Amino acid sequence: MEAQQGLVVEEVETGWCGAVVQVETAGGMRVVHLEDRRGRTRAFPLGPGFLIEGAPVTLSAPATRSSQLPGRKGHGVTRTASGSTAVTGAAARVAATSRIFVEGRHDAELLEKVWGADLRLEGVVVEMLDGVDDLAAAIRDFAPHRARRMGVLVDHLVPGSKEWRVVETARRACDSRWVRILGHPYVDVWQSVRPARLGLAAWPVIEPGRSWKHAVLSELGWPCQTQYDVARGWRRILSTVRSYHDLEPTLLASVEELIDFVTVPPTESSAS
Repeated sequence: MEAQQGLVVEEVETGWCGAVVQVETAGGMRVVHLEDRRGRTRAFPLGPGFLIEGAPVTLSAPATRSSQLPGRKGHGVTRTASGSTAVTGAAARVAATSRIFVEGRHDAELLEKVWGADLRLEGVVVEMLDGVDDLAAAIRDFAPHRARRMGVLVDHLVPGSKEWRVVETARRACDSRWVRILGHPYVDVWQSVRPARLGLAAWPVIEPGRSWKHAVLSELGWPCQTQYDVARGWRRILSTVRSYHDLEPTLLASVEELIDFVTVPPTESSAS
């Protein structure tokens, strides 16, 4: 079987299970790179020793190089920027009543760039909260129920943070069957972009008391004085994101779980 991008296989000796992301020549042999659900990647020699749904297969190199590249059409499956199977010729669905809420514009723009095709296909609208200081009130205003689920993505959701306390209060006040609040540990969604995309080994560490975004721009040597500078800096960062490979696994896991949560058909959610 050709090792087309996105094909999910298990390596027999190690039990490593993942999706094919690349086939290349390394150390004089052909290898296949498999990425697991946490975003970790390992390389294995191409050939026998793999399973697909329990059946043994021998992997061979794809017939064309283009079939290995995200978003390109080859002999295999075409993928969206999020890694999902692309559906051609399908119109966007009418907006569903369930929603995903994010803290601000930058979060929304990042979700649109990576998951936009998936969200339109599912009819899921992303709305902005302009912060989560009054998250409990936002949940009450949305009035979630069985057929109107609410997913929320929160920045800097780590124990002891202000966001953590706000979320814990909101969780106690809502029905967890219809509301899912998830987050990532980064101070801002900017940090969810892998630093290597900007030529960095790591994002700059900013001491407390400084405006995080302005300080990061300053550390990068970019204009950093005005909100226009911040907006321009974000556009520059966002332009480096090509697909889910360029984002940190923690963000990927939260967004994928929220999409799954808000797209559960009402008939299934009523039985759960």
